[in-house]
Amino acid sequence: MRRYAAYDPPEYVSWRPDRGLLEEYRARVEAHPDRQRQIAGLTPEAHLALYRGLLRFRLGDIALARWVKQGVISKAWLATGEEAVTVGAVHALDRRGAEGDIVGPMIRNQGANHEMGVPFVELFRTYLATPDSPTGGRDLHLGDLRHGVCPPISMVATLSTVMNGFALAFRIRGERRVALTWVGDGATKHGEAHEAFAFAASLALPIVFIIQNNQVALGTRLDQHHVQPDFSDWGAAYGIPSRTADGNHVLDVYAATRLAAESCRAGGGPQLIEARTFRMGGHATHDVREARATFAPRLFEYWGRRDPIGMYEEYLAGMHLGAPSDGDLRTRNLARLETVEREVEMEIEEAAKAALASREIPPSPGGTAGFGVYGQAPE
Repeated sequence: MRRYAAYDPPEYVSWRPDRGLLEEYRARVEAHPDRQRQIAGLTPEAHLALYRGLLRFRLGDIALARWVKQGVISKAWLATGEEAVTVGAVHALDRRGAEGDIVGPMIRNQGANHEMGVPFVELFRTYLATPDSPTGGRDLHLGDLRHGVCPPISMVATLSTVMNGFALAFRIRGERRVALTWVGDGATKHGEAHEAFAFAASLALPIVFIIQNNQVALGTRLDQHHVQPDFSDWGAAYGIPSRTADGNHVLDVYAATRLAAESCRAGGGPQLIEARTFRMGGHATHDVREARATFAPRLFEYWGRRDPIGMYEEYLAGMHLGAPSDGDLRTRNLARLETVEREVEMEIEEAAKAALASREIPPSPGGTAGFGVYGQAPE
């Protein structure tokens, strides 16, 4: 994909494929036979859909960063480097809107919205607080239950207990549906996360918890708030089966989540996945400099070489994607991927244009402030 010096981390701007890392990437696909079978079941169209989702997430964030530089919005919460944790997980679920599985994203998982079917323009409208946004301009946190997305909330880990409610409803009604939510490594230190794990385990709820270990809680490094090197054995404390996944490997996240969801549907109770990744920026666009001061440059270099989009792009370049037969396989595939990128760019630009036009709509009347807050809005 194209790199943008004004918006991408410098490690991504200068990104080049590393042969050794690509070999590790391919080996990861074959490391677990059960995951390998899940990945083998993906069609070329499904692979391209994953790629499209990663691009949509990255390019959407770049559009928000551009708005910040232009003064359209004051700041944005981006997921640069962590896209695979969201996209891989969502694509492993039953995405049939209100009839399928349900997800509860953190703000850094906003890509779950468009991958679950929420039109991308709604994300931009939510940031602009336009009256026609899903929240009517009242809240920054996007979600839409019609598409199977429960809106997040600022108090991290709180959503995990809410998602237990959905899972409990699925179990009571005998539905083969699954709830899924992400919990940041910092959010694991909040009581709600532990309440959620314990409650889900005791009632054998069909829910998948993904600990998104990006190694920093706001500006606090993982080694400053966590004793163990990771979260791989946390499930044992609650009696929850656990898996680890490479959070920069969209296929590994997909397969691990697919297996976890299948276990939930079969009555196996809650499942926990630790996805190890790294936040290639600040907590938001306003504190990128702080992020660079928080971590040693070698960490940005290490994770920068493992760009989840660049690595997957190189993996796809060697596959049979059903592209036209002219030229060698790699050339054909890269041309196919470039076409996908141009299509996503157009989708993002059209969504941004439509959202900016929504600013011309008059603000909602003050009397509508209670709409969507209570079961019945006040008179």
